[in-house]
Amino acid sequence: MDASQTENNASDPAALSSFKLRREAKNTIEALSEKDIDSPKGSYPGLIFQLPRSHAAQSEASHNMSRPEEILPPDLYYNDNASRSYTTSSRIQHVQSQMTHRALELLSLEPSSFVLDIGCGSGLSGEILSGEETPHAWVGVDISSSMLAVAKLTRDVEGDLILGDIGQGLAFRPGSFDAAISISAIQWLCTAESGHENDSPERRLKRFFNSLYVALRRGGKAVLQFYPRDRAQREMICNAAIKAGFGAGVLEDDGGTKNAKVYLVCTVGGGDITGVVSGMDGVDIDDSRKGRKGDSGSKRVDTSKIKGSKAYISRKKDQMERKGKIVKANSKYTGRKRRIKF
Repeated sequence: MDASQTENNASDPAALSSFKLRREAKNTIEALSEKDIDSPKGSYPGLIFQLPRSHAAQSEASHNMSRPEEILPPDLYYNDNASRSYTTSSRIQHVQSQMTHRALELLSLEPSSFVLDIGCGSGLSGEILSGEETPHAWVGVDISSSMLAVAKLTRDVEGDLILGDIGQGLAFRPGSFDAAISISAIQWLCTAESGHENDSPERRLKRFFNSLYVALRRGGKAVLQFYPRDRAQREMICNAAIKAGFGAGVLEDDGGTKNAKVYLVCTVGGGDITGVVSGMDGVDIDDSRKGRKGDSGSKRVDTSKIKGSKAYISRKKDQMERKGKIVKANSKYTGRKRRIKF
């Protein structure tokens, strides 16, 4: 933290309190890691400290406990002790299993598909992928080396594991995967641990979704379950997916309750994705594109879908560039109609 940030925090009691809590949590977790003490039953993984605090500090700590991404980066938060506690918790295993099966229902995978597990952790979701009637091959990516160690050394999962930060992009060849799944991971992209503009949530989300679009084959799907902090964060994540070229929509289970679970459904190639959930039991489609204020009832023609138009050609070139192909730049002749000569 530089001098200017220290001065700003000193003048802002709320920021100073947040900084002290984060530093306190980090120091406590590091101390516990050195002593190799397991979390006592009923405590939140990685947060085992009881110090006298003001009522405001206690309220903020309680809020942060429900949102671990606001305490520490994932590679620091999920140390050896926290990773073991997370993996052995029967409650977490039950919830993770429910959300994974829901995501697989939305994906509707073909037999023996090749799946990317984003934020795979200790392989709880991957184990379900391997245990299907027609097992799927999968590759898991996670930033926590402790989580990956539990997955490979303790649980001996069948998938291939890669240590990496998804906020820096996914380094896979174009069209490598049939589908992608992610459980409780992408909300971690919405916090930045440095003030550098390349580390902003918007930049991290852009790199992630652009590289995910390239990694999936044409017609592939991704289902990303996440816990948005608020509506603004939810829209920021959805907009990043759409800007990358995905057709995207949100499915919310148990909406309006504290147990609400949000699933971002993405399809490669864009288009309307309401067909993914149509016909499912207990699912109502609320299309926010319909009935918007200012609609006069007449439909606007989307020229990007008219084959041969300049907008259509530009859209196709953008898609090819995302796949790593070399394309020619547009000129004044791009999409130009030729006159008929006799």
